[in-house]
Amino acid sequence: MYSETPDRQFEVNKKTKNKLSGKIFVGVVVAVLIFIFGVKVGEGALPVGPDSALKQSVSDDSPDDLSYKEVEQLYDALRNNFDGKLKTNSLLEGLKDGLAGSTGDVYTEYLSPKEAKAFDEDLNGTFSGIGAELSKDEQSVVIVAPISGFPAEQAGLKPQDIIAEIDGESAFDIGLTEAVNKIRGPAGTKVKLTIIRDSERLEFDIARAQITIPSVESEILEGNIGYLQVSRFSEDTYELALEAARDFEKSNVKGVILDVRSNPGGLLDAAVDLSGIWLDPGKVVLEERRDGVTVDTMTSSGPATLKGIPTVVLINEGSASASEIVAGALKDNKAATLIGQKSFGKGSVQQLVNLEDGGVLKVTIARWYTPDGRNLDKDGIVPDKKVKITEEDTKNERDPQRQSAINQLKQ
Repeated sequence: MYSETPDRQFEVNKKTKNKLSGKIFVGVVVAVLIFIFGVKVGEGALPVGPDSALKQSVSDDSPDDLSYKEVEQLYDALRNNFDGKLKTNSLLEGLKDGLAGSTGDVYTEYLSPKEAKAFDEDLNGTFSGIGAELSKDEQSVVIVAPISGFPAEQAGLKPQDIIAEIDGESAFDIGLTEAVNKIRGPAGTKVKLTIIRDSERLEFDIARAQITIPSVESEILEGNIGYLQVSRFSEDTYELALEAARDFEKSNVKGVILDVRSNPGGLLDAAVDLSGIWLDPGKVVLEERRDGVTVDTMTSSGPATLKGIPTVVLINEGSASASEIVAGALKDNKAATLIGQKSFGKGSVQQLVNLEDGGVLKVTIARWYTPDGRNLDKDGIVPDKKVKITEEDTKNERDPQRQSAINQLKQ
């Protein structure tokens, strides 16, 4: 999920004013897109609006304005020589897209009004697509994780699969948003993906479906162990998780499993608030740094409903951004043990800046660090106990990671 991410939206004032204005993401999939758009990202704490966020420039050596003389020359050359019809809107969209892309940062991009609307809708957890979270490395679009129970998983897609082609067209060197737009589509239609997995080239024809994903699910397992699964960090995640935590407290659970496997991220505020279910007010959840200088420290605000209850956080290679923030905060504050596989590794923060044309600039504004001062970009979080799920486990519907957590909490 935009990753983008960490992969959901957040806002500078930590309260939603406009659907996209001021939101901060910590998630991959800018990624965190769920094939359909996947999801999410999360990050945030800067002013927003057409220019407010940009006034606090990190690049002080950049000119106040750009010279468009050479751009005009190129446009004149196109207009005078191109054998075809030039569309003014397409030219302008291309300029804006290229300007954002020139940063060389895979998480900084321009979203057209149509893309921005789709992005906002996807963050609510309802999509029409195949159900997989995407991210982008330097050249390739990569599957962060297929979503359990949906077409991508059912077709056999796996985390870290590289998308080589979409409907026969190369997917190398295309933007994440472009890839998502090609993959998503009306329910019932099909998309053909060519996947590179361990140097093997695989073909998948996948039927799209209408997908609705609840951000939080909970139950009490045998042995009186509370199980809390968070699939993304959205605006309702904290309240749903807190309600589940209160039920756990009333049931006097022996321990709690927090499952953020294959969670690509989402709203930063949701991640910080969720951490507060275990942490006392004032505990450091993360630091945001620019050029190595701390610009913001985000702390928990309680209510620490589950403080002191033995907790295991399940992570895997699809746990990104906001998921890594929560896992890192609980680990560093000694509130939980981590079990599973090394997480995705996204240590940057994006903010959405509304533009006058209805589009949105998603821009990297900072790097985030765990309470112990670690930036996880590309390195991810290594669990305290590594447990792998094999293909045989999957075929036989076994979950050794969850079982390992249960066994530990029963001790």
